[in-house]
Amino acid sequence: MEGRNEPAAGGLTRDLRGGNDSGMPSIDQLHKLLQAEPNDPFLLYGLAQEYAKAGRTAEAVDYFDRCLAVDPVYCYAYYHKGRTLADAGETSRAAESIKAGMIAAKKAGDGHALSELSSLLDEVEG
Repeated sequence: MEGRNEPAAGGLTRDLRGGNDSGMPSIDQLHKLLQAEPNDPFLLYGLAQEYAKAGRTAEAVDYFDRCLAVDPVYCYAYYHKGRTLADAGETSRAAESIKAGMIAAKKAGDGHALSELSSLLDEVEG
């Protein structure tokens, strides 16, 4: 998924390298950075992604929600929140998130995000 709401191809790139084998900062490192910038959607999204990778769905969803509260058109957050919920078997919540993301993508004029979210919705609703 591309567009203004997607992190750079290399993932978190704001000099945040280092916390684990993937070169991504650790959850602890992200929390420390978030103390300095508590409403940074990029850091909130990064924490959500790290929690999702760790299988900590509730925390991931919480941080996706915090990211979206700060930046309601962060389409990539809707996409990955939906993916995280779907992977956890919560398909109805996943579909709700994806549909909200589709509305945000339309408002933002982000056709690519809309297409990706639509495809994910088809997959989730199977």
